[in-house]
Amino acid sequence: MAGLSGKIAVVTGAARGIGKAIAMRLAQEGAALAVSDIHGDGLDVLCAELEAAGSPKAIGHAADLSVEEGAQALFAAALAAHARVDILVNNAGGGVIRPFLEHTPETLRQTIDRNLWTTIWCTRAFLPGMIDRHHGRVINIGADSVHTGTYSHAGYNAAKGGVHALVTGLAFEFAKEGVTFNVVSPGGVLTEDLQAMMSDDPATLAKYKMSVHPRDVAKREIPAQRFTEMWEVAAYVAFLASDDAGAVNGQVHSINGAQWMM
Repeated sequence: MAGLSGKIAVVTGAARGIGKAIAMRLAQEGAALAVSDIHGDGLDVLCAELEAAGSPKAIGHAADLSVEEGAQALFAAALAAHARVDILVNNAGGGVIRPFLEHTPETLRQTIDRNLWTTIWCTRAFLPGMIDRHHGRVINIGADSVHTGTYSHAGYNAAKGGVHALVTGLAFEFAKEGVTFNVVSPGGVLTEDLQAMMSDDPATLAKYKMSVHPRDVAKREIPAQRFTEMWEVAAYVAFLASDDAGAVNGQVHSINGAQWMM
């Protein structure tokens, strides 16, 4: 596959999970990459994997993207390596999941910082160059819990709801500039963490404080009766990043096995 051959993509929160799956898919499509994570561990190995998968060049940059300086440093590193950026995937996130009244000011701030501010600062850093070239793709990774109201997710949903809402305003404001903004909004995704929870070991269930096994949750709440695979999320991101998706703008795209439908 080479649907993104000649394109330059930035993927944040790329060291593992959905972010890594997205980066790998874009590499397979032929995109050159700049990948970032708050911790630098594993980025060199990831870049080697990306180039082996088909990326002509991949660079890693560790940064705290919840502050403007971190996003600007990633922007500078990407430009130094690739001269421009065509695709920005705002995947960095990871909130503190707990009942709302058990949150502290610090955990609420962390949740907003990691999800919403990372998206805002990175978009502000990379958007001007896309406007100058009259072409760009900005894809935010959201969460279907914004719609389904999953238990203990109120703080997280406040952050991801902002990530969803941001694209509608940006799409309206910049559509004439040839830049599109979309959200890919997964439901339950079979990440490494969820795979660990799928164990039948009672100690594992106790560790994650689960009273119901994830398989039973899938059968009860998801019509497809399975969780979404990471590669399925990545495939949708790759489409939105492509030239074929030029008229798709300002939308929230749920990937959830029919768990929630408009």
